[in-house]
Amino acid sequence: MIETEGPTAQLCAAGMAVDGDATAAHALFVQAWEARRDAYDASIAAHFLARHQPSAELVLHWNHVAVEQALAVDPARARPLLASLYLNLGDSYLKLDRLNEAAGAAASGTDALTYLPAGGYRDFVSVGLERLRSRIAAAPSNSASDER
Repeated sequence: MIETEGPTAQLCAAGMAVDGDATAAHALFVQAWEARRDAYDASIAAHFLARHQPSAELVLHWNHVAVEQALAVDPARARPLLASLYLNLGDSYLKLDRLNEAAGAAASGTDALTYLPAGGYRDFVSVGLERLRSRIAAAPSNSASDER
């Protein structure tokens, strides 16, 4: 669902090709961030930068940037990205025990599924969102962490 033209997408694809080498992948994702031309490119680069961060807080930061940038793009262009980006954002919130925010991201991701055509990728993201909702429901309630 990601546009494949342009230096940002090509650098992200190169980073995915070496994803087993986290250092090399991260360097390519940083280059993709630096090569961004618009909010769409920034969303894609941030999405991939989130994959190789040293802390859950930084993963959350980059997942948040990815969603924020996607929402700044022409909706017709960004809609196919949103379900997956919200899934990753929700997972980041859950890892930090921010359950209300995780649930909100999961709900937004579920709403965004309507922008994906039926079939493989939509099914894949839908299963991820279902699993996220299950993990949120099973998490011990910690209302103090949700007030951050």
